[in-house]
Amino acid sequence: MSLDLLSAIFGLIFTLMVFSYLLGDNPLFRVAVYIFVGVSSGYAATVVWHYVLVPKLFEPLRDPNQLVILVIPLILCFSLLAKLTPRISWIGNFAMAVLVGVGAAAAIGGAVLGTLIPQVQAAIDAFDFRAAPSASDAFFGLLSGIVMLMGTVFTLGYFHFSAERAADGKIRRNRVFELIASIGRIFIAITFGVLFAGVYMSALTAMIERLGFVINFFRQFIGI
Repeated sequence: MSLDLLSAIFGLIFTLMVFSYLLGDNPLFRVAVYIFVGVSSGYAATVVWHYVLVPKLFEPLRDPNQLVILVIPLILCFSLLAKLTPRISWIGNFAMAVLVGVGAAAAIGGAVLGTLIPQVQAAIDAFDFRAAPSASDAFFGLLSGIVMLMGTVFTLGYFHFSAERAADGKIRRNRVFELIASIGRIFIAITFGVLFAGVYMSALTAMIERLGFVINFFRQFIGI
């Protein structure tokens, strides 16, 4: 039996096991999920070991000049193993704090540099008529820039949560901000709708591919 045929058989079996969820939660689907999670975790651990820990931590330890620099990451790395035991889990708190702090800084930096600043630049560039080859292109560019600017402003206004106590004792936002938030809610709903449509289309494409795989496997198996 060739390796390609064996891979196709296992692919067919796991595909049918996942599709069995259409009949409800069952042991076959759970086994497929457990295997997927286990294989994914093993693959991730292998990648981390061969491409992160060994080349960036253990191999440089052979150099005496880098030993002093790398001994701190090495200690933090092993201190995380203390999280496996509740009694001494506090030992790994500092390493966890470093991980969370660096991760938060990277996320904030990525959001500012990769999202907010390009969004502002795109809104500004939309009003640059010098790049438009014709008047109609300039008009549609202006219209697109207005919609983009309105979407950005109104969406940010939705997250403005300052409020004051009204005469009846209830806490309400300013009417202007309430109107802006209402329009921003529409832009957010449209965005979520587009994202859901994209996720749905991706899932539908994957399902069609798997169904095509099953059909082609049986056609080749019976010689059609």
